[in-house]
Amino acid sequence: MTADAPGADEPNAIDVTGITKSFSGKTVVDDVDLTVRHGEIVGFLGPNGSGKTTTIRVICGLLLPDAGAGTVLGYDVIREARRIKHQVGYMTQHFSFYGDLTIAENLDFVARLYGLKPRRDHVMEALENLGMASRADQLAETLSGGWKQRLALAACIMHKPKLLLLDEPTAGVDPKARRDFWDEIHQLAADGLTVLVSTHYMDEAERCHRIAYISYGKLIAQGTVADIVAGSNLITYVVEGPDLARVQRRLDKTDGIEQIAPFGATLHVVGSDPDKLKAALGPLGEDAAYSVRPADTSLEDVFIKFMGAATDNMQ
Repeated sequence: MTADAPGADEPNAIDVTGITKSFSGKTVVDDVDLTVRHGEIVGFLGPNGSGKTTTIRVICGLLLPDAGAGTVLGYDVIREARRIKHQVGYMTQHFSFYGDLTIAENLDFVARLYGLKPRRDHVMEALENLGMASRADQLAETLSGGWKQRLALAACIMHKPKLLLLDEPTAGVDPKARRDFWDEIHQLAADGLTVLVSTHYMDEAERCHRIAYISYGKLIAQGTVADIVAGSNLITYVVEGPDLARVQRRLDKTDGIEQIAPFGATLHVVGSDPDKLKAALGPLGEDAAYSVRPADTSLEDVFIKFMGAATDNMQ
């Protein structure tokens, strides 16, 4: 943190409790407690409309909560929201730069907004750090999704923020660009930057140090991926054999089976009661044409369970 920022010795970059926010009488964020340590990457997950973006906007000082308290980078989330903004980089899910300006011109514009001097040095540093120097004169509108994402990230970190907030940053980006992006995020975190990132991709969630799951405004779980999977108490079996579509129809809604879905040439069958699950799969396991074996429960299985158990706060 900068020398004049309070809370430099605090272990948490984000430490908020009871955050609540409503719009038009609908509670979008409901009594959320969230902590993120300095230099940590935390994945923020949940279905569309779950309150992720609203929570992020409260944390970065763009919205004041209706209730709750806490600190972000040592600043009070209510009384010092303006000071939080200067220490945060916020990357939205939609590309929002000028298509008829080049990469360098867009970054120069951002440097002007932040009052960075000398601007040229900051622009050149951003271009070099994210491997865009060779494309400095390319118009932004001609960039692929991955390069637009890289430009957006460069703009977000030009002013050397202490906290980076990413709102579904890799939507519509190809797998290689997503991997390159995450490699860069981990390098930034290794250099001390704190990152809170919302995502729908399970493989991205698994690259985070910890994850937090919010559903319809309520924070349901937070911890490491291993902790959350273990805490779900779900058991998974993989079924292989002929005519799995017929098997799925037969097993669907069978007592003890909570989820069943095809994965390639297999079925993944999930439940939380081991006895009922074994009983449901018992006849299939006795059939020599089929293989029924235990498997690791996936993060996706856990999140589907969370979504099924949640109540829509907009109803």
